[in-house]
Amino acid sequence: MESTKIICPNGHLGFAPLKTASFRIGVEAKPDFIACDSGSNDVGPGPLGSDTSTSPLAWQTHDLEEMLLAARELGVPMVIGSAGDTGTNSRVDLFVSIIQDIAKKHLLPKFKIGYFYSEVDKEYLRAKMQKGTPINGLDERPELTEAQLNATDRIVAMAGVHPFKVLLDQGADVIIGGRSSDSAIFAAAVMSRGHSEADAYYLGKVLECASFCAEPYGGKETVLGEVKSGEVLVTAMSPEQQCTVASVAGHAMYERSNPYHEFVAGGMLDMTKCNYEQVNEKTTRISGQEFIPAEEFRVKLEGAGKTGERFIGIAGIRDPYTIENVDKVIDWAKTQVRDKFGDNGYELHYNVYGKNGVMGDLEPIKEHSSHELCIVVQAVAPTAEIAEEICITGTRQMFYARLENVKGTAGSVSFVLDEVVQTSPAYVWTLNHTIAVEDSLELFPTHMTEGGV
Repeated sequence: MESTKIICPNGHLGFAPLKTASFRIGVEAKPDFIACDSGSNDVGPGPLGSDTSTSPLAWQTHDLEEMLLAARELGVPMVIGSAGDTGTNSRVDLFVSIIQDIAKKHLLPKFKIGYFYSEVDKEYLRAKMQKGTPINGLDERPELTEAQLNATDRIVAMAGVHPFKVLLDQGADVIIGGRSSDSAIFAAAVMSRGHSEADAYYLGKVLECASFCAEPYGGKETVLGEVKSGEVLVTAMSPEQQCTVASVAGHAMYERSNPYHEFVAGGMLDMTKCNYEQVNEKTTRISGQEFIPAEEFRVKLEGAGKTGERFIGIAGIRDPYTIENVDKVIDWAKTQVRDKFGDNGYELHYNVYGKNGVMGDLEPIKEHSSHELCIVVQAVAPTAEIAEEICITGTRQMFYARLENVKGTAGSVSFVLDEVVQTSPAYVWTLNHTIAVEDSLELFPTHMTEGGV
């Protein structure tokens, strides 16, 4: 079997722009595919719930343009998954539109654009639940309830290799995918050329974050992966980086509580028998990985729901005695908010930066603590007006905290932001579940259009 080569220029397309120098080195290696993941739930539930991107449009366009021009130059497929950070339908449409605009700008000859959606209608899940189909929770969550479903604004399913393979089989030159398993984006390309699931999924797992599998640390640099029968080779394209046994193995296993198994749609990648070999200074070879098919095909679901409008306030403290008693200062402010607004119907959070040199509600201040604290106050409520007033109260009342042994002062909080600031609404994850499906494409309708002139 012939080898298959893929380059990945960015671990999260658009989150920060790819580095063009190492990308061009990767292009010169004449890969068979150029592929990249463009999303993650690491950005939190807000972008999914509000159906927006967390990455700037200019950065997304930059990466898509670099990849499209290179793919058309080489005549190889370009594959993108989890479009626009979340993979919602609007983000897929956005990326398809960007690809078409870039093609017109550069007068590219016509090419085929395949794309698929990943959003799931709440009523589809409700009907499944009413028929007795369990929607199982992940990470110790219980089964999905009607109340959780009702509190959800938007849901995406996580695609495996299947819609990508369908579109590649149909001759797509560019694929824009909805929410997708990171590794599946790369695995599908390799599997479409006849390589094993074990090799394909291992390659996908290593390439999904691009240069995070190389050392020294450096984000947004291109990495090349090559699959031959029974082995995977990973090579850093940046002149400053190497893919070593330590860096590749570390990245392959870092996300698992059990570091030897990676779960993918339709089965499990077993890395307990992997053999790592340093081929040269920049390349590591991996062999021995195995794929264990699942007894039941399940698809992961991610859902987010809005909890309210949000305001933030900032306070700074430099007085040593107030720093020592910062917990009492915060308790005082919380009490004043409760006296006015009650105990329910809102959220009030205090994040302390500089306490014991780190953030968080930790042990009382020690002698080596910072001489200055920054406290970020967040208030969430059903309306902007209520959230603003709660945030103002929770921030300003720190200035008026009544501490023991303070004899008539104008206040020991050095600075309080006089005007609180409205920020993005607050969202929470409402779904982190899986559902069994009989058809691997049931939740991922595929489409084909074209770009170019």
